[in-house]
Amino acid sequence: MWPVVILYLAVVSAPLALAWAQGLPPRSAWDELATAAGLLAASVLLVEFPLSGRLRMVTRKLGMDVTMRLHQGLARIALGLALIHPFLYAGARNPAHPWDVTRQLTLAWTPEALWPGILAWLLLPALVGAALVRSGQRYETWRLVHGLGAALIVALVIWHALVAGRYSADPALAGLWLAFGAVAALMLARVYLLVPLAQLRRPWRVTACDRVADRTWSLTIAPEGHAGLRFQAGQFVWLNVGASPFTLRENPFSIASAPADGPELRFVIKELGDFTRSLGTVAPGTRACLDGPFGHLTLVGRDASGVVLIAGGVGIAPLLGILEQMRATGDARPVTLIYANRAEDQIVDRARLEAMREAGALDLVLVLSEPPEGWTGEIGMIDADLLGRV
Repeated sequence: MWPVVILYLAVVSAPLALAWAQGLPPRSAWDELATAAGLLAASVLLVEFPLSGRLRMVTRKLGMDVTMRLHQGLARIALGLALIHPFLYAGARNPAHPWDVTRQLTLAWTPEALWPGILAWLLLPALVGAALVRSGQRYETWRLVHGLGAALIVALVIWHALVAGRYSADPALAGLWLAFGAVAALMLARVYLLVPLAQLRRPWRVTACDRVADRTWSLTIAPEGHAGLRFQAGQFVWLNVGASPFTLRENPFSIASAPADGPELRFVIKELGDFTRSLGTVAPGTRACLDGPFGHLTLVGRDASGVVLIAGGVGIAPLLGILEQMRATGDARPVTLIYANRAEDQIVDRARLEAMREAGALDLVLVLSEPPEGWTGEIGMIDADLLGRV
């Protein structure tokens, strides 16, 4: 992880380093602070794209959850720096004088220098705010607006830096901004063009879609004309069912099967959004495509003497794959599964789990918050008290 962090800090601070290396006569302290805030805001914003492009070289080191939390946290930092950037300037806002060749005494105050920055300054809070309060929005709509909005803001930021920036007039720093922009464009092209093209060459088909619990479905897909997916038990993919890979109709689902099960992939999905509520209409033969695998919820590299798995609801999905892989590979470590649901009819694969318990392969603890009469398992929620008892 640390090599990735060090590389990130080096890349983000590169514009500041190149600006300092130019040796220009300094402006006032406030003006230099304002410039530094603008340079950092732009570099943090531009380096956001590799953190949102599902790059395995990044997610493999950090994990998808950490990568996305970094993406969100750094967006807030970029927003804060961008918002204060124009208000820190204290210099004279006049056109450059002929004798002021380094623009030490004046700030760029022309329409072509200002309007790209002002527009980006207005759009960035809207983009970040929409990401923070996107409840109720269709995911596909939000994702399209987020991607297009980010691309527009990046173009405006680079334009503003090249036209208004005193330090960015230097060829080295100008080239760095253009390189950052090229990487951002490549990340967008990868997500919206290159990955869908690759998915067209590796299609999948639905082989089964069955209700397995209350409002919960088991969806199975098989590779068509290729060997399938290499993955580790517990990982997840971005799945698109019944739509072109060039659409934005994809959702992250954990794989509920194991590599040892063969090329077919199984998912356990609860009815929540627009797609999941339509699972009952998905017929065998429906085309599917996926992007993955991702995730670090695996037993690879974990050599503890025993395994404890904790899940609630459809969160059982990746753990089903882990349990099956342990059985198939002869992993004899003791396993405890603590599995919570609201009602008894929400328990997924209950017969299979109880068969594993009867075979001595699993210590199964079922927990219900609203148990039926005669329930003999645990009651309530998974909390410290329950964990202490089991």
